This record gives sequence, C-alpha cells and structure tokens, in this order.
Amino acid sequence: MSELSPFMRAALEAAESVRGSTSPNPWVGAVVVKDGEIVARGATSPPPGLHAEAVAISADIPDGATLYVTLEPCAPFPGKRTPSCAMRIIERGIRNVVVALEDADPRVAGQGIAMLREAGVAVEVGDGREAVMRSLRPYLKHRQTGTPYVVAKFAASLDGRISANSGDSKWITGPAAREMVHKERARVDAILTGSGTVIADDPALTARTGGVLPERQPVRVVVDSRGRIPPEAQVLHGPGRAIVATASNAPAEWRRAITETGATVLACGRSGGGVDLKHLLETLGEQGFLSVWVEGGGTLLGALFDDGHVDELWAFLAPRIIGGDGKPAVAGAGFERVADAHRLREVVVEQVAEDVLVRGYTGPWDYDDA
Repeated sequence: MSELSPFMRAALEAAESVRGSTSPNPWVGAVVVKDGEIVARGATSPPPGLHAEAVAISADIPDGATLYVTLEPCAPFPGKRTPSCAMRIIERGIRNVVVALEDADPRVAGQGIAMLREAGVAVEVGDGREAVMRSLRPYLKHRQTGTPYVVAKFAASLDGRISANSGDSKWITGPAAREMVHKERARVDAILTGSGTVIADDPALTARTGGVLPERQPVRVVVDSRGRIPPEAQVLHGPGRAIVATASNAPAEWRRAITETGATVLACGRSGGGVDLKHLLETLGEQGFLSVWVEGGGTLLGALFDDGHVDELWAFLAPRIIGGDGKPAVAGAGFERVADAHRLREVVVEQVAEDVLVRGYTGPWDYDDA
C-alpha cells in the first residue's frame, strides 16, 4: 500500500471539497510546494471551469517548486473542452510533479505523464494511490464501464425491517444518521428511488446539510414503470432537476402531466415487469452521471442487487426490533444458499450516535488499472 504524504493528503482534501460539483469530470486536487511549504492550492471547478492543476499554478510559482496532484494531468485529445493541464505545467516551467494515480480515461491513460517526461519534467507516480482510488471510485468505474457508480443505502431495524406493519417508517434512525445521509446526497450526481417510496412517503430527496438547502442539488430520479406517482409529488417540485424513468408503454396522459411539472420523462425498456435498470444506468452514464445514491424500498434495492448493479452499500442499523410483517430492507429474488449471498469487501463499521453504520464494496466491478 502506498504511503500518503502530507502534501498529497492536502491535495486529496482539496479534491474532496468539490466532490459532487465536477461531473462529468473527476474531482481532483493539487498543491504547489516549495521548501516544505504549500504555496498554492487548487481543485477542479464545475464545468467548463479550470482543472485543479490549472487553478493551483495560476498564481506566481517560485522556481524549484513541486506540484502534487491526485490524478494524472490531462493530455490533449480530440474534442477536449479545456486546455491540456500537462501542457500548462510545461509552459509554466514546473520541473517536478508528483501524481497519485494514472487517469482511467482511455483518452489520457498515461499520455499526460508521458508528455511531461518527454518535456524533461521529473514525474513520480504512486504517492497516495490507494486513498485516491477510494475517493475516485465513481469516476474510475464510469470511465471503465460507461455506467455510474451505484451506492445503495437503507436504514433498518436490527431485524432488517424498514417499516412497521402499517407502513410507518419515520424515523428508524436518529438525527445523526440522517445528517450523514444528507452530506452524502450532496456529494453524488443523482438520487434514485422507486415509485413505491414516493407514494408511501412523498420524500423531497434533497440534500439539506445542517438543515440548509444548498443551490447545487443532485438530480432526483424516480423509477416508475406503470405511471403511479402523482404530479404533485414533492420529488418533482424541489430545487434542481427531476427525472422519471418509466416504460415506453406508460400512459401518455400521465407522461404529459409529469412533463408539465418540469421533470424529464425517460422512456426505458422493460425487464422482469419493470424498468430495465441496466438501460437506465447506461443512459445516465451517457449523460455524464458518475454516481448514483439509491434510497429506494426493498423492491428497487432487491432488483439492483439481483442484477449486480450495486457497487457499495451503506446500511444504517437502529437499535430497534420491529418484528411482524414490516417490509424488508432488500427484497428481490435473493439466493437459495447463504453461501452464494452478496458479501461486502473492505467492510467499515462505525457508531453514528445511537445507530450503527455498516458499509463496504460489493458487486462484480472493482478498479483494475492493469
């Protein structure tokens, strides 16, 4: 495992500070160091703004300074909308660059580093590689597969229920867990939910960190194959964009009513009686979505798990026993044998006030830069 130097840590912190605002570009951080001191910092601006390296080196840079950057500086390629960061570095006369991770975008993929070295720049690769890989997993998956990174979240009792017999589900977890969810919502491109959740709870699905509604909001995506959600649903009227993914044979009158709210109706193929989730995710990927945070009920989560679309799970467990016929956190077809069940990798367990969060990676995709 590569070490994370203090300077690369500072660059990573800069990158994380803009996470959620840069898609379809990656969130990247950069710092300029001279005589053991950071003299400039930069982070990727929202499109079509500057990349992190360009921001960091836009100030006066002292001779002999070293640039630390979390991702390989970009090389020129056809259709590129911003100047090449590798070229900017060369033009500014920077002679030492430390890169955490090579770019997974096939249009760059080592070419930025090669360009720097050909110009006589000393380039070190690997400082903080694992930490940056964890941070950039959504971007890396998107560039390797064309589909967004899917994080499934649920809040359940210790016996796995997300609601009581009556359907009541407020609130299973406490305020600290809910605040953490809002922070994560603010860091993703889209929040995905199902029509059942919208009908039962009428959620707004906005990011409200600290109770404040920031201007930038993730896109809200509702899966509704049969045209069930009402045009009055909160999810369609909050700040930012809303998308309703439905089947091509959904009622035309209902589709018109949804469109009149300002939401986008996205017609997808059908699969297993519902929306083809593979088609939906591919379409979101084509539109530049890097990450999707799922807050659906057991039916939607079960379908995503059954089809192998989930990359990461956040399971908030409350110290409650609901029992009875309360709805399960994950439904779907499931498995006949426990040995075949989905398992989490690199599991993290943490206390969140009175609740417990279990999170980890799952699914068939994992980053391979071989």
